[in-house]
Amino acid sequence: MQKNFWEKLKKPIMSMAPMSGISDEAFRLMFLKYGRPDVFWTEFVSVDGLVSEKGKEYCLNVLKYNKKEKPIIAQIFGSNPLYFEKSAKIIADLGFDGIDINMGCPDRDIEKNGGGADLIKNPELAREIIRATKKGAEKIPVSVKTRIGYDENEISKWIPLILKENISVLTVHFRTREELSGPPAHWELAKEVVKLRNKISPKTLVFGNGDVKSLKEAQRLVKETGLDGIMIGRGLLGNIWFFSEKNPTIKERINAIIEHSEIFDNLHKKDMDKNGHYKQFDAMKKHFHAYTKSFRGAKELREKLMKIKNTAQVKEICKSAIERLK
Repeated sequence: MQKNFWEKLKKPIMSMAPMSGISDEAFRLMFLKYGRPDVFWTEFVSVDGLVSEKGKEYCLNVLKYNKKEKPIIAQIFGSNPLYFEKSAKIIADLGFDGIDINMGCPDRDIEKNGGGADLIKNPELAREIIRATKKGAEKIPVSVKTRIGYDENEISKWIPLILKENISVLTVHFRTREELSGPPAHWELAKEVVKLRNKISPKTLVFGNGDVKSLKEAQRLVKETGLDGIMIGRGLLGNIWFFSEKNPTIKERINAIIEHSEIFDNLHKKDMDKNGHYKQFDAMKKHFHAYTKSFRGAKELREKLMKIKNTAQVKEICKSAIERLK
């Protein structure tokens, strides 16, 4: 196993999950100010895209990060071992602290090309991909994020195959691929994964993922299961205070909408027209929706924000909402 930064982190380790269309640079920068995780993860990118002339620019844009976010991990997906090796070299050259292989995404388009959760059904290819990625990564650590199985619990046969590759970190989303994000995550299975790790690859860190709604819950799960850390995904949406455990006021929540929008604007200045419009702006609306919940006037504010076209309108609407709080 490579020498790596993971060995220096204090346990339990709390990390941000890679979420497509969510955990972009603007989202991550909000956590730098309001309470950072121990480790950041990027949105995932395709290895096919990263090594192609046509897709490389888009993938490199997705992988942009601020040095203050370090340690930060780049997540990749695909099914071609050679492309994983080449992508790992690119990512290492970009200064990332580690590379994570997605073996759990249930997206049909990703699966039909043999990537994501489809690799659970092709363990030999999965192992070949890990080896190729480690070869390309050279000095930076390689990790894997996966699920407990495809259409049933396959921990006993799937997880050992991954652990035998001596990866640095294994993150397990405690649902099958077929369960998607529907039923409650099966945290009762975490101890079984930890036992397998202890037997097969003692130096591999094991993280759990699925339905964690607070830092206290994450800390409790670590104590109960013996996991080394927790990866939090949807629990971070609209809650940039997750890792600081701050309970924000309504005014602070609304101001966060403005600040998040301004950061997003700064990262997309080159795409704006003279009216401050750009097509990427609609990506912010899922965050507006998440910020505007569980307070008086939230629904009205949310409905207005869903219709706006730029940050200037965000400021106008949000400042009016703050005035009404007085």
